[in-house]
Amino acid sequence: MESQVILGINIAAIGVMLICMYLVYSLRSKIPGGVVGKQWGFLTMLVTLFTAGYFVTPFFTHLPPNIINMIVALIFLFGAVYVLITVRLIFRVIEELV
Repeated sequence: MESQVILGINIAAIGVMLICMYLVYSLRSKIPGGVVGKQWGFLTMLVTLFTAGYFVTPFFTHLPPNIINMIVALIFLFGAVYVLITVRLIFRVIEELV
């Protein structure tokens, strides 16, 4: 039962990330160049990396604990970088609007 719940959560997370990838790539052509465009490119790369990582999560039960710990640590690191880039991007967009 627990493994089915975990698999369901993983599938839902993968679905959400696929929607995010669609949105990120859809907006890419509408983003101007310069600093915003450069940050959007990096943001796109991180969303792609996260989506690939999410596809691996259903197989975590087959990995040794030390590998799982490393993957989780990397997810936290790249998640923090993602948040930093997103906040900086929003900050720059607001600066341009004001």
